[in-house]
Amino acid sequence: MINKELIMRLKFVKEKNNNWYIDLPNWTGRHSVLQMVAGADTLLEIMSEGKNEVFLLVSNEDFDGSNRLDLVKTCWFNGVDYKINIYEGVPLNLDVWLCNVTKFVLGGFPEKIYFAKLKI
Repeated sequence: MINKELIMRLKFVKEKNNNWYIDLPNWTGRHSVLQMVAGADTLLEIMSEGKNEVFLLVSNEDFDGSNRLDLVKTCWFNGVDYKINIYEGVPLNLDVWLCNVTKFVLGGFPEKIYFAKLKI
């Protein structure tokens, strides 16, 4: 069983411009860097079920009910390519690019990122 202290709660918001952003109150950089693009936005759109907020539980370790992003390759352009093959038991095969903000949130680019939508 995973230590609950290793699971983070993250909030993502779809703003009036219809773009998704991670909500990081302690972020001191440009807001535009927090935008979810290149597959991350698509995944959030799927998870949102039409809502403008998504809350996720995220960890570097597997936990009950989690989905998984697998690292594919490090990009030359400030980020990493991940792939999610299955979401909630449904084949998805979606490429997801995550930028360097991932290092701020997770401390690096883990080989696997486990996540589950928090139902609020």
